[in-house]
Amino acid sequence: MDDNLIFGRNAVMELLKAGHSVNKILIAEGSRDGSVQKIFSLAKNAGVVVEFVNRDKLDKLCGGRHQGVAALAAAADYSTVEEILELAESRNEKPFLILLDELEDPQNFGAILRTAEAVGVHGVIIPKRRSVRLNSTVFKASAGAAEYVKVAQVTNVAQTLKIFRELDLKIVGSDVSAQKDFRQENLTGGIVLIIGNEGRGMRRLTREACDLLVKIPMVGKINSLNASAAGAVLMYEIFFQRQNDG
Repeated sequence: MDDNLIFGRNAVMELLKAGHSVNKILIAEGSRDGSVQKIFSLAKNAGVVVEFVNRDKLDKLCGGRHQGVAALAAAADYSTVEEILELAESRNEKPFLILLDELEDPQNFGAILRTAEAVGVHGVIIPKRRSVRLNSTVFKASAGAAEYVKVAQVTNVAQTLKIFRELDLKIVGSDVSAQKDFRQENLTGGIVLIIGNEGRGMRRLTREACDLLVKIPMVGKINSLNASAAGAVLMYEIFFQRQNDG
């Protein structure tokens, strides 16, 4: 586990009060007194995932000094979707966003952030649950790009995509079963590129929310690319098309 580990009731409570980005709160099963309830309430109000765990797990993580509570703090503060859209507006550019649909590998996440920074992506969006988080492994794999690319967490991917559609953003999914080669599609204007899970790809509801599904043609014996490699190919195609579109 390579999140920044903070433990002890006062420390975790102050972390939440300060508004620092937190990936998850761990509470020992059976802990229900006043200060724990306060921490639980602060976490829920901030939209932070809370997990009740066996006390032995906390003992192993924290050396027994946790008072029944620990926080896995993000390696950097998360942005909001609104802040990402405001960045695009401040640059007088159509939004160029990446949405990772339950990506799990921090090495892939870091590599995607590295490419995203290179091609001018305004922000990367990840689900709060069942997804890789901003941690030290991601930072190392991104070669510093995680310092510069805004990352936002969202509770509901489907609802977020609905908002993007209302803003006239084109939602594009990478799918090996798609009918069209990515080079055949118009990928200019405001765009949200979705990169799915390393093994399962996009979830069904996410796939159904896409305006376009594109594939990367391959002639080898392996029929899919690593998520970060596929993402890099598609991000650069979008980058080139946007550049040529003026």
